[in-house]
Amino acid sequence: MATDATQSWGVAPLDTLKSMSGLEFLTAIRDDRLPGPPISRDLAFRMAEVEHGRVVFEGFPSSEHYNPIGTVHGGYAATLLDSCMSCAVQSTLPKGTGYTTLEFKVSLVRAITVDTGRVLAEGRVLTTGRRVGTAEGRLLDSSGKLLAHGTATCLIMEL
Repeated sequence: MATDATQSWGVAPLDTLKSMSGLEFLTAIRDDRLPGPPISRDLAFRMAEVEHGRVVFEGFPSSEHYNPIGTVHGGYAATLLDSCMSCAVQSTLPKGTGYTTLEFKVSLVRAITVDTGRVLAEGRVLTTGRRVGTAEGRLLDSSGKLLAHGTATCLIMEL
């Protein structure tokens, strides 16, 4: 993934997170007004789209993500799916509210290799309540073929 020389990486201060809705916070990361999370740099993915209840990450799997048998490790797909699903929940949260992933399930349906090229991980909220949010996600290749899918449950909490 080619990174912009002006891109910063890190974690925004808690006071910043508390002062913004989930959608405002995620939009600021997407628009480079807040630092991108270090895991995005390390695993070559970035937030491409964000709206209320929906987040899309764009990933660029490489041989750096290979397991010993010459395919991208399943943890790469799981990370992108956890990210898009949990951020979809976050996009629905009001100021002063955060979340943590309680559980997620991922089904891997196709191997990912360097030849797969760019992938898109789309998360969509199923429901967000006062204490729990759920979402589903799909990881697709550039032609729209399903590579993996999953569901997530997030605990919603006051920050």
